[in-house]
Amino acid sequence: ANKLSRGANSAYRRRFGLTVTEWRILSQLRIEPDIPASRICQVIGFDKAPVSRNLAGLEAKGLLASHADPSDARRRLIGLTAAGAALHDRVIAVALDREARLLACLSVSERETLIGLLGRLHDNLDALESARPETPAPHVTGAPAGREASARRSKAASRA
Repeated sequence: ANKLSRGANSAYRRRFGLTVTEWRILSQLRIEPDIPASRICQVIGFDKAPVSRNLAGLEAKGLLASHADPSDARRRLIGLTAAGAALHDRVIAVALDREARLLACLSVSERETLIGLLGRLHDNLDALESARPETPAPHVTGAPAGREASARRSKAASRA
């Protein structure tokens, strides 16, 4: 994940002057326009402070604009400007190309399996947050035993 993010960050910064976080914000606003910052934080999984900094930067670049929520004047809704939408549409082509190149080594059925497994892991993220340190993890059935398995688990944990 870190290698993918680093590569994307470099590519998007060089070609479009955007960080990956800014790109994720633009993408979310393209999918779901006129939402509060709290919704962006919820969906992309970032804390409020970095999202707020990135929103301010994107607004300064003229890529998004905010306005008061008609139902609650204390809340600001954020949306893409025409320039932000146009930039999104240019970046998405590069993002989809990167995705296609990454997944090219997988068959269609392997891609479907991967997406299904990632979705299940995503849905299970709350189990990490709600677990008490003294509660042992449930036994993983079919897990290989021995030093090789331990090394694989350590490597996987370092990526988590």
